[in-house]
Amino acid sequence: MATKAEKTPGEAIADLKKGQFTTLAKVIPSGALQARKLSTGAVKLYWRYTFNGESDRVEIGLYDGNISPKMLKPKDGRWNIAAAMTEASRLALAHDGGKEQGGHAGLVKAKAEAEAKALADDAAAKAQAQAEIDRRSKYTLAELLKAYWLNLEALGRTSHRQARTTLTKHVINAWPEIAALPASEVASEQVADMLRRLFEHGKGRTANITRAYLGAAYETARQAKSDPLIPVAFKGFEVKHNPAAETKANTDANKADKNPLSGDEMRVYWNCIKDMGGIKGAALKLHLLTGGQRIEQLVRLKTADIAADTITIFDGKGRPGRPARRHTLPLTAQAAEAIKLLDLSGEYAITTEVGDKIGKTHLANTTLSAWAAEAVGDKITGFQAKRIRSGVETILASVKISKDTRGRLQSHGVSGVQDRHYDGYDYLPELRTALEALDRELNSTKAGNVVAIKAA
Repeated sequence: MATKAEKTPGEAIADLKKGQFTTLAKVIPSGALQARKLSTGAVKLYWRYTFNGESDRVEIGLYDGNISPKMLKPKDGRWNIAAAMTEASRLALAHDGGKEQGGHAGLVKAKAEAEAKALADDAAAKAQAQAEIDRRSKYTLAELLKAYWLNLEALGRTSHRQARTTLTKHVINAWPEIAALPASEVASEQVADMLRRLFEHGKGRTANITRAYLGAAYETARQAKSDPLIPVAFKGFEVKHNPAAETKANTDANKADKNPLSGDEMRVYWNCIKDMGGIKGAALKLHLLTGGQRIEQLVRLKTADIAADTITIFDGKGRPGRPARRHTLPLTAQAAEAIKLLDLSGEYAITTEVGDKIGKTHLANTTLSAWAAEAVGDKITGFQAKRIRSGVETILASVKISKDTRGRLQSHGVSGVQDRHYDGYDYLPELRTALEALDRELNSTKAGNVVAIKAA
């Protein structure tokens, strides 16, 4: 009868009792192949080894005595003795070569860490790729321009309407492929192409306005990282340079429309409106008698900003990213009389609303301009309401009102660090003197009865 040591691996496995281990063969370079019968009757194979005085078993898999002994690989997750010895030898060789890393256990740990790192790196790469996709879809040129005009509106800038119209028409709708690019990737050449099309169609002034708004939008985003007054949303565009600033403006198209009403024409205009009543008379007279203020600012006058001898409007033209500036004006006697023609029971003082809606919305600036043109009719050749503002400055210059006072009156002469931060004087006496001079000139008889003769 054969001894236990002389049993074949198959015989040793056949003699196993449930829960019992047995060594089947030594493994080169270290350890042994073992088998254990489970409570189910199945047999599982292990590589057993000793390292630094401690033993451990590494599971290989379930034994299947029906697999051909020539097979050196598992079949359907099961192993014969030859395949199990091959696997045990592989484990032993790896263990022997990796003893400085902690042997088999150290190699398993290192592998698990490497796999975990690979999974983390893959997840991070996918997250970064998705973030880039999101950035490219969210922080486009179109979205930057929308954020810009909405910020202007939030700051009380009346220019937000023109910015919206100009940028929508001449950038977003005209160049949809460029507008869909991330704002940070738009090149100065692409901006130049936008402007070139406008120049080629004879729209030089529009091109310059478009360039100015584009440049302001980019500058707002570029400064967002260092300027706490700029909404944090602009940081997301990651703008590092201003492509619009790298293009050239058409200086010829920027020439001012120097066509002010003359002193005589100013008196003709005054004679056309001075006896008008109602909201039309009130609005037109108040506009002229307060110095030809920007119409879009005057029509937004609120009842709460009217005092006994002053009114306060808000100048939305100024430095990008800054709120509208208070602009207080004295009222002459004639201007105060014009105020009395207004219904001041609502929020806005200059309104055509009636009943419960009185003062909930203000008069449109285009309506006031149309009323002025209607009042003049054909008495002044080429009349436009915008000429009133420059006409006021011209007539005040003729009576020696200083350039500084004229600038402060029309809110375009305040600049520089000293004026913005240190000069707290309101200049109301000087402004009153200027407006009283305007009153006198408008009511003088120098040429107030002269009607401009239209060219044949």
